[in-house]
Amino acid sequence: MGYMIGVDVGGTFTDFSVFDLDTGRLINYKDSSTPEDPSRAIVKGVQDILAQEKADADQVSYLAHGTTVGTNALIEKKGAKLGLITTEGFKDTMEIGNQKRPSLYDLQAQKPVSLIPSGCNMGVKERILYNGGIDTPLDEEDARRVIRFLKHKGVQAIAVCTLFSFINPAHERRIKELIEEEFPEAYTTISSDLAPEFREYSRMSTTVLNCYLGPVMKKYVHNFQQSLKDIGVQVEPYITQSNGSIISIKETIDCPIKCAVSGPSAGVVAASFIGRQCGASKVITFDMGGTSADISLIENYSPKVSNERLVEGYPARIPMINIITIGAGGGSIARIDEGNALKVGPESAGAVPGPACYGRGGTQPVVTDANIVLGKLNQNRILGGRMKVHLEKAYQALDEYICAKSSLSREEAANGIITVVNSNMVRAVRSVSVEKGYDVREFSLMAFGGAGPLHACEVAQELGIREVIIPPHPGTLCSLGLLLADTKFDLSRTNILDATKENILLFNKEFSDMLLQGAKALDREGIVQERRIFECSIDMRYQRQNFEINIPVASGVLTEETLEKALSDFHAEHKRSYGYCNENAPVQFVSYRVSAIGIIDKPEMEAKPMEPEAPLPKPIEVRRVLYQNCTEYLESPVYSRDDLLPGQSISGPCICEQMDTTLVVPPKWVLKVDRYGNIVMHYNEVR
Repeated sequence: MGYMIGVDVGGTFTDFSVFDLDTGRLINYKDSSTPEDPSRAIVKGVQDILAQEKADADQVSYLAHGTTVGTNALIEKKGAKLGLITTEGFKDTMEIGNQKRPSLYDLQAQKPVSLIPSGCNMGVKERILYNGGIDTPLDEEDARRVIRFLKHKGVQAIAVCTLFSFINPAHERRIKELIEEEFPEAYTTISSDLAPEFREYSRMSTTVLNCYLGPVMKKYVHNFQQSLKDIGVQVEPYITQSNGSIISIKETIDCPIKCAVSGPSAGVVAASFIGRQCGASKVITFDMGGTSADISLIENYSPKVSNERLVEGYPARIPMINIITIGAGGGSIARIDEGNALKVGPESAGAVPGPACYGRGGTQPVVTDANIVLGKLNQNRILGGRMKVHLEKAYQALDEYICAKSSLSREEAANGIITVVNSNMVRAVRSVSVEKGYDVREFSLMAFGGAGPLHACEVAQELGIREVIIPPHPGTLCSLGLLLADTKFDLSRTNILDATKENILLFNKEFSDMLLQGAKALDREGIVQERRIFECSIDMRYQRQNFEINIPVASGVLTEETLEKALSDFHAEHKRSYGYCNENAPVQFVSYRVSAIGIIDKPEMEAKPMEPEAPLPKPIEVRRVLYQNCTEYLESPVYSRDDLLPGQSISGPCICEQMDTTLVVPPKWVLKVDRYGNIVMHYNEVR
């Protein structure tokens, strides 16, 4: 018994979800982030919550943390100084890349900033062939010379990626042994351990990114771990991976790239859970915070996962929940550009100096200031009354930076800011749905984050979405996802073979090796046998294609029957994705994947009885609000969400306030509270 704590660190606020195992209560808490050292806000928040509960630190039985340290290190280019060792003649692979320009028709497009200092990419004499045979044995003296040179250059980490090591890792493993002899203090990653898949550039890029983040993450997690021990927390904390699962501190240090976008992924995990509660199998998540908005798609209650995505311009070949992030948050700065057009974002005021209305030194108008002026946000206090709002500072920011530089009135400027930021988010939603072949009207929009519920109905209406879902605590949903995540190890390997029954034994050999490897990983995490699940899939393509489609297979043992099923599923998915398939064309199996999942104990959310006949609560106040597509302010009752009972229904326009967010219900929208406290809204005139 005790307390389970999930912590999500955002650019503006640090969010906490705390489940009391003794009473079944779910406690939510927010505090300002400390960007210079994110662990400070976490430790302070844990102490504040324990003091509020009159509990001791040793009563914390579980703590998981979604970190932005790796993301920030990549964005700010503050990772480790690193060197690269590869096959002689291939040291410039990171510069050459895959020969694709970032923008096909933009001759001025910039390539991503190199993560390897000049002269620190080195080749060694060795060569392994495409079939795993050794053409040129590793010259160990040459390798030692290169390692000593990199040590002399002052590198902190060394990435090792040689040709065809995903088939035969012998040379990479020996180079790692030599590094441990010559330069033991260097952080080292070899590609055959991290991403044993083909495509040289992607594999090398993933290895380099991991090394770049390794020393930074190692220092952070050790400090974080020690800070928790200093206040009496005894449990070892978990860190969220980008695939939505959690891993231990040791695994985080070994594979920090797996945590590159860990925070937003936890929100998608929680959204899947809420979707099951509401019976919504198709959901588009809309997580709008203070700095950015994260959009993802859930189908059949499962988030879409991509096995490769760009991280700061570089491909990372690891499984990540497919999330689109745009610079559109409550702190996004509005301005009039050189062409006299109103622009919003991607620059953000962040936690400091923050929106003008916070009174922390911010002077430029942001999205939050616009919502304050329009009456959508409380014009006196937010965060459950803990933070004072300065309405006059919001007026001043709009007047000085927007109205004085345009012909817009104050209300037109505020409304324009909301229109622009909503349009940005509509485009992001379409990029994960319409552009991928999905009919967006078949989905529910689930809004969370501190600012998501403020904009959800207007964004949904623009898209033609009929249903909007708001979880009970949307402002802290990402931290709730940390309490609902399982531990997971994603394993993969490449062996390109024709998808024929003659190769079934070879397919099963690949899976059996990875299943054994996955079982050992779960052993390290202390997961008992009855709490283990193994999921298998294969990356498949038609011969001569350059891209694969991942197809789940029922188990790690293929038979002629399951082989035919996999081929049938591939043809069907190819047709859905690309509009055609060719069932007579030969198919190849490219990469084989196993997810070893350990089921973690989770809090159980209790359903409450429905009370549809209960009288509606008395409004806190009646506020004048200017909604999108309205020409005048409307008198809108403001309710406390805590006063709404399951089964109750309210028609807009109205406002629902709670500690972590504010829900705007425009005209023609109707909200209803379900038995789990989720608000489900419907619009009766969708275009």
